[in-house]
Amino acid sequence: MKLDILAFGAHPDDVELGCGATIAKEISLGKKVGIVDLTRGELGTRGAADLRDKEAAKAADILGVSVRENLRFADGFFVNDRKHQLEVIKMIRKYKPDIVLCNSIDDRHIDHPKGSKVVSDACFLSGLIKIETEVEGKLQEKWRPKQVYHYIQWKNIEPDFVVDVTGFMDFKMNAVLAYSSQFYNPKSNEPETPITSKNFNESVNYRAKDLGRLINVDFAEGFTTERYVAVENLSKLI
Repeated sequence: MKLDILAFGAHPDDVELGCGATIAKEISLGKKVGIVDLTRGELGTRGAADLRDKEAAKAADILGVSVRENLRFADGFFVNDRKHQLEVIKMIRKYKPDIVLCNSIDDRHIDHPKGSKVVSDACFLSGLIKIETEVEGKLQEKWRPKQVYHYIQWKNIEPDFVVDVTGFMDFKMNAVLAYSSQFYNPKSNEPETPITSKNFNESVNYRAKDLGRLINVDFAEGFTTERYVAVENLSKLI
């Protein structure tokens, strides 16, 4: 299956939190989008891997993505080496995305920058013909995405560009809240974490609203890039 966009996240819920509204908007425009989670989030303080699998499936259904896969890397302990890069390369060659979205280049959780780097490196390596990979006994063709963009997570990193996501925040928030084990739940007896407060839920909405304010729209999501942002002409800017 050829996808237009493939979004990677170190953990289930990273993609939803970082760029859920952008994904929902792109799907509404007819784009085919997929999600690949690197780990099952098994080290998370709350919930368990089996539960997060179910939550991830529910969130994917809310966003309307075409496919969601999990590479089952070791949560907290995966590294950016040949073994892990090859598994990501297989996903890139399998779905042949024009655009790859991935974790923040710098963040509080150690898996986020690691996930960012392993995916970014794999995007380059995937275009090298002498790297051979196969899936289900079939050799894969080389493929290099045209663009790699990094969504913003815990840290308020200044974006290189922002996407107007007005009208799509409900999709994002509903997908985020599909992870009921991870976020604010006054009835939960599990330990508190930095993302379980009511304030964190509100901050997700506020960040999008504040980025929207800066470009004179209601809501926006920000991204950083690995190359200059280019526009076809000056009139293409919002």
